[in-house]
Amino acid sequence: MHVIEKNDTRKLTNLLDNKKAIGVKWIYKTKKNAKGEVHRYKARLVAKGYKKREGIDYGEVFAPVAQLETIRLMISLAAQHRWKIYQLDVKSAFFNGFLQEEIYVEQPLGYVEAENKGKVYKLKKALYGLKQAPCVWNTRIDRYFQENGFEKCPYEHAIYVKKEVNGSTLFACLYVDDLIFTSNNPTMFEDFKKSMVQEFEMTDIGLMTHFLGLEVTHKEEGIFISQSNYAKDILERFKLERCNRVSTPVENGVELKKSKVGNVDPTYFKSLVGSLRYLTCTRLDILSRTY
Repeated sequence: MHVIEKNDTRKLTNLLDNKKAIGVKWIYKTKKNAKGEVHRYKARLVAKGYKKREGIDYGEVFAPVAQLETIRLMISLAAQHRWKIYQLDVKSAFFNGFLQEEIYVEQPLGYVEAENKGKVYKLKKALYGLKQAPCVWNTRIDRYFQENGFEKCPYEHAIYVKKEVNGSTLFACLYVDDLIFTSNNPTMFEDFKKSMVQEFEMTDIGLMTHFLGLEVTHKEEGIFISQSNYAKDILERFKLERCNRVSTPVENGVELKKSKVGNVDPTYFKSLVGSLRYLTCTRLDILSRTY
């Protein structure tokens, strides 16, 4: 609630006769670190955006995010040149996106004052849960990057590059509200972080350690990525902790056919295959065996 007020996200007003207010609800989440330990508890006020109608309450909703191949490329670039790669997190990123539409939401449970009962909030900026929230946030930060000397990659719209006349270069990769960046000049690191903190409320995570399920370790020999905790979660989820280990779980060229015995849950099978496919972000050796 403090962040919402600080970002001047909304304005208390009376609801117009021809308008409808959508509800809001609290979402609670436990965030964990790279070791799987509880890092912090998070509460977020979310709008029930599923009640809004396309073309009336919102238009464009698309927002680009970096592909995992791009993130691996960033890490490999830093490792090859012996650069450091750092991570920033934008606090409540969607609250920074300016809305073009006229949207009203109900007052949140537990924060309704007696003298304001019956009133609603008119949103100035996006709330989590709105269909257009990712798009307006991306528009805001994209404009900020380009106004501060960054060039957007024409092939990967979540990559930004800033070059200086002395040859210094900084690469920034954006995934919604998570940002990783690397550079050949330590001074550019500090200037970039100061600039970002002045514009947005940020959490300086420091060296990249945990990003989209990837565990990143910095050593003298280079930068190493793994998904050990994710692999353990897969084994626990599908009750395979005591399975027999084999080097090749499926023989090459085997043809999968529809089962004729018993009932097979297709969702279970798809979930297992999907989990294995995400594991190939760091385990390229099993990539050809999951298709």
